[in-house]
Amino acid sequence: MNDSFQSVLLGIIEGITEFLPISSTGHLLIAEKLGLGARSELFNTVIQAGAILAVTVIYWQRLWNLLMEFKRPENRLYACKLATAFIITAILGFIVINKMGFKWPEEIQPIAWALIIGGVWILGAEWLAAKRPDHANVTWSGASVVGVAQIIAGMFPGTSRSAATIFSAMLIGGTNRVAATEFAFLVGIPTMYAASANQLYKYAKAGGAGEDWTQLIIGFVVSAVVAFAAVKWLLRYIQTHRFTVFAWYRIIVGVLLLMFLK
Repeated sequence: MNDSFQSVLLGIIEGITEFLPISSTGHLLIAEKLGLGARSELFNTVIQAGAILAVTVIYWQRLWNLLMEFKRPENRLYACKLATAFIITAILGFIVINKMGFKWPEEIQPIAWALIIGGVWILGAEWLAAKRPDHANVTWSGASVVGVAQIIAGMFPGTSRSAATIFSAMLIGGTNRVAATEFAFLVGIPTMYAASANQLYKYAKAGGAGEDWTQLIIGFVVSAVVAFAAVKWLLRYIQTHRFTVFAWYRIIVGVLLLMFLK
């Protein structure tokens, strides 16, 4: 299997899994274990930014309205909550990555357990959310927890940034499924762009050698195109469905990984 074909497959995997609550990083690492070849953290992070680009395009009108109509109280409040979540993520991310030197696990077992635990978390969160009234506004506490959840998801591949943030907003903030998903996706835009910029900075600081930029660009473009289709589908799906199917998928995949992969 040549490098370009591998990059296309990894881009497809990233594009599908970045915003579905099933963990893109976990699936990328699993794919590498199954023979698609180990890639750098720069590659994995930057192709995630390709998926984020797709969301930027999908939500460009929402982002434009927040910017151009910032004087409206509801827009200003929403933007400040997004900023709060991002700042918390940025501060904790700087500490965890740059000061503590955190690295992704190389073994498959932690990913499998994160998938299973996350699946149980989604089932429990959906059950609890169904038992109480919700609303369309993300609370300050919800925004703050979303910021923390992004770092937890980044530290434990298999957790899923989208799952951690969506269900934190739903449970802590009492936000309905659609509003929680929008907030999680929007806060992911600056988060993943910043993560990509941080990886590029580290790459340049280390001398800027050893990365195949052709393969990275292929993965980035494929990820962006596939993510655009995946997000469009998901936003329609959650209008009338819960996230339960993704929870069971996570649990089944996690169990299979523990059974057959070491």
